[in-house]
Amino acid sequence: MRVRIDTELSLGVALRVLQDTERPFALVGEWAGGGAVLGCQPLLTAADHQDPFELLGAAERAAAASTAAAAAAGRSEPAVSVGGGWVGYIGYPSRSAVHRGHPSPPRRQPLPAASLAYYDNVVRLDNEGQWWFEALPSPARTAELEQRLIWWRERLANPPSARSAGTSGWQLQPSADAHAELVMACRERIHAGDLFQANVCGQLVGQLEGEPLELFIRGVETLQPDWAAYLQAPWGTVVSLSPELFLKRHGREVRSAPIKGTRPRPADTAAAAAQRDALAQSTKDRAENVMIVDLIRNDLGRVCDPGTIVAEPLAQVQPHAGVWHLVSEVRGRLRDDVDDGQLLRATFPPGSVTGAPKIAAIDVIAELESTEREVYTGAIGIASPVSGLELNVAIRTFEISGAGVRLGVGGGVVADSDPEGEATELATKALPLLDAIGAPQAVFVNAHSHPVPMRRLGPFPVPRPDARQGVFEALLVEDGRAVRLQAHLDRLAASVHELYGVELPEALADRVDATAAATEGRVRMRIDAVCVGDSLEVAVVARALVARPPVGLRSWSVPGGLGRHKWTDRRLIDAMEAASGEELPLLVDADGYALEASRASVFALVAGGVLRTPPDDGRILPGVARARVLEYAREIEMEISTAPLSYDELASAEAVVLTSALRQTPVTALDGRELRQLPKLLAILEAALNCPG
Repeated sequence: MRVRIDTELSLGVALRVLQDTERPFALVGEWAGGGAVLGCQPLLTAADHQDPFELLGAAERAAAASTAAAAAAGRSEPAVSVGGGWVGYIGYPSRSAVHRGHPSPPRRQPLPAASLAYYDNVVRLDNEGQWWFEALPSPARTAELEQRLIWWRERLANPPSARSAGTSGWQLQPSADAHAELVMACRERIHAGDLFQANVCGQLVGQLEGEPLELFIRGVETLQPDWAAYLQAPWGTVVSLSPELFLKRHGREVRSAPIKGTRPRPADTAAAAAQRDALAQSTKDRAENVMIVDLIRNDLGRVCDPGTIVAEPLAQVQPHAGVWHLVSEVRGRLRDDVDDGQLLRATFPPGSVTGAPKIAAIDVIAELESTEREVYTGAIGIASPVSGLELNVAIRTFEISGAGVRLGVGGGVVADSDPEGEATELATKALPLLDAIGAPQAVFVNAHSHPVPMRRLGPFPVPRPDARQGVFEALLVEDGRAVRLQAHLDRLAASVHELYGVELPEALADRVDATAAATEGRVRMRIDAVCVGDSLEVAVVARALVARPPVGLRSWSVPGGLGRHKWTDRRLIDAMEAASGEELPLLVDADGYALEASRASVFALVAGGVLRTPPDDGRILPGVARARVLEYAREIEMEISTAPLSYDELASAEAVVLTSALRQTPVTALDGRELRQLPKLLAILEAALNCPG
């Protein structure tokens, strides 16, 4: 079903018809031959837990069967260019369904791993400027589609007015200085032979006021990106201004157009030409591009007919929004038995935003980055039974949750990458996007940053904790009573619910009390919880409590920390402790801010008698003892602060003490530098934890 819609609306104005609709989307640029595809009010929505690869594979198999049946019956398929289909994103976290790899850093603002919805009607602006209503008809939907045509015509005849939109407070996390340190760490791993290339990313974080759709309209009108996409759903909004094609499959033909290599493209013609020539002549950038082309050839080679894969043009300089890019193209012909799901399993996540070899690069990314990627570096697009599969690489993409907005930005690192140059490249890529949406200047350098070098713990990255191994609680038992038992059970319950979607056994508290009652003196109790199949297995064990003398701390950079759970998998902690000798590891983020010790929370008495501890912002374990100390400090009207605690502030503190449910431990030194030990802090912590509460 295809019906002409006569309107002279510009694209920017027409996009506003999506305001206040259910799950609207827009694809603008080269999609479906050029123009725009708009839709809303989907017929179906995929469940959050549904496998997106299997869903798209099944949809294509069903479409192929329908086409074959129609041909056999002598019926022609509908004369539409798109008609509709599954639209949405497959986020980077979906990589775990393809390449398990190492666990990623904590997710600060998680979105669904994938979000797809099925639309049986769209409006389309073709590459000649004509608007069309297109639908995938079915006998059961005839009346509804006729009403949808009327709705679209009325909406385009009377589009909503523009609304206000703005952003503020943009900051790079981690800072440019920290990013340079991470590039150096990646180079070290490349020189050691772990991998050839990895795409190391950070994110700009800001605040949004107003209508996200207006940001998309500004970005599209200013930058005219080839593969722009807008998605809105209950989880938030995605505004993608991507220049990069991940996959385009029409019939059995498939192609990808990876981007690797970037230079700024100034407004001055001569300066722009000089930058273009520099990129064209860069041996480093060409080698980086060719490396990714080889990776994509290998990925497509798993699902294409032998001998059909072609890589041309190769490393061609092309203009994009404020930058020059090196762009290549890889094409092939899919085997007849390969569906869209299998194609995606062979190629996801995109090679240009991971590295080579892909699995090794994914593991280094998990080690070096400060937060799990969400939509960013995944793929956005449409799977239509008529036009086929089209997906962008979700770069130059704003992710909006509530009032928060994030912009992922990164670049490929190879053996001869310049750390400061790579940090500068982040700004080169981000600033045209921020300018396009009218954003204020972003802060790329943190004045309080003191990045700690990332030291290798072995020939390959030591993985972050694997949630499949379970979580646990360690608590103090004193005179037969489990101290602050309910607080510990509440924290454990929150972890197992978030990680496994299950609840603790109702009788667990009674079980712990019975185990505690059989002990004498001060004892350490451990409660382990692990999911086996669909059930939760819980073990309760009491052991002797070992005294710990005052300790020195050795700092270790763990970008993003270890998160809010007390992990059973302590491979990373154990490796740091083994490398620290007599000292205890202090975990710091990529910018050098203290997070926590390997077995305790950190408290410092800083200038003015202020009690400072790092914020509970998703990067640290929310310590039960930590919460009690803060509560007690308020009771005695002591000034407290949970602002970020910098390395320099920690080093110059009047005293530093580690606190856990089991003990309080004074800190004597930081990286070999002797610290002051004002007894006041230890006395406060002991008083807090010895008080009822």
